[in-house]
Amino acid sequence: MKILFVCLGNICRSPMAEFILKDLIAKSGLKGHYSVSSAATSDEVIGDPVYPPAAETLSAHGLDCSGKTAVQFQRKDYGEYDLIVAMERSNVRQLIKTVGSDPYEKIRLLLSFAGDPGDIADPWYTRDFEKAYREIYKGCEGIIRLLKKREKGK
Repeated sequence: MKILFVCLGNICRSPMAEFILKDLIAKSGLKGHYSVSSAATSDEVIGDPVYPPAAETLSAHGLDCSGKTAVQFQRKDYGEYDLIVAMERSNVRQLIKTVGSDPYEKIRLLLSFAGDPGDIADPWYTRDFEKAYREIYKGCEGIIRLLKKREKGK
């Protein structure tokens, strides 16, 4: 299964989600093959590394995101990923605008996996990277529950 996290710039929330989920998958005992990546809806900071406060927050939780640089979501990505996970509703709207529609219902809000219909506020603006980490972690735990349920159903 291929999972893509998406936020506005791909330097804060979506790379945090990428590395949190990769870590949770590694620790979860899941036996399937999972590929996890992240991308941006905008092209403003393509090629930039993870924003230092986001990288520092990941590092404080034992996660290394070195080498990750921002990439932009492309229309072809819709066909390449099984699940496209947005951080907020504006990301969902931009993804739909890029691909035209979501016929396979691949595009979901991250917090929906935790039973929460809300958005994850952009820490670039709020400056609360720890809060973003906690919310992203909660959503990623929900994805892990879904993946475990899928593996049991096979």
